[in-house]
Amino acid sequence: MDQTLGFARRRSPPSNPEPWTAVLLAGERPGDPLAKACHAPCKALVQVDGRPMLGRVAATLLDNPRFERLIILSQHPETLEHDGPSWLAAEPRVSLQRSSDGISDSVRRVVEDPGTKCPVLVTTADHALLTDAMLDEFVDGSDGADVGIGVVERARLMQAYPESHRTWLKFSDGGFTGANLFALRSRGISGLLGFWARAEHNRKDTLKLFWQFGPRLFARALTRTISLPRALERAGRSFGLRIKPVKLSIAEAGIDVDKPEDLALAERILRRRRGIAA
Repeated sequence: MDQTLGFARRRSPPSNPEPWTAVLLAGERPGDPLAKACHAPCKALVQVDGRPMLGRVAATLLDNPRFERLIILSQHPETLEHDGPSWLAAEPRVSLQRSSDGISDSVRRVVEDPGTKCPVLVTTADHALLTDAMLDEFVDGSDGADVGIGVVERARLMQAYPESHRTWLKFSDGGFTGANLFALRSRGISGLLGFWARAEHNRKDTLKLFWQFGPRLFARALTRTISLPRALERAGRSFGLRIKPVKLSIAEAGIDVDKPEDLALAERILRRRRGIAA
């Protein structure tokens, strides 16, 4: 268990920073195979290079001066309170809340809460390689949109980590994988989150997801005759929202820790960051 916060030295905030709320999803599937393989109470508490994933991601978010508050969502917050990093309970900017079964419904409740400051950034506890630079690039890149979705181009990730296995979304401008970073810059996104709740089981199947927006957009996605930005723009019109992808330049932004081979890769990357040869 972490006994210290372990923040890096806090840097000066950008001039006139816009205050954000960060939402950290720390949910779990029953009998999660990674948690079971690592003998962890839950996936969010799997140790990555000596620290639980939850603590790594939370510390990265709290070290970034853009974020005033961190809300951690879990179906079993008592597990995180009992077995998680001890400093989280003492950190005044952190609140631990019980989530519902659906990701989108849990996020919707947070966004619609009058006590939540917008804009809101959503990420996941298994984003163990998250860095300050990724956060800054993503937040800046989402400017001007109601919803920003972080992605990494396949060519970029495969050049750096050809051994990584990802789910690829294929469009006319290339293949992309999600970066588990979402910017919700408007409170008027309830309709979109309601749709996401209905389509959540298809969230990794591009074609099934775009079928929900009608046959024309589905056909363009099927034939890969539409770019990712254009596809999201068209989808956003259904809700009166501007949705845009934020293409991140750091390959590691597209790597989460979902399987034992992901864990091994993440630990190699973290050791390299610390100057330790793999």
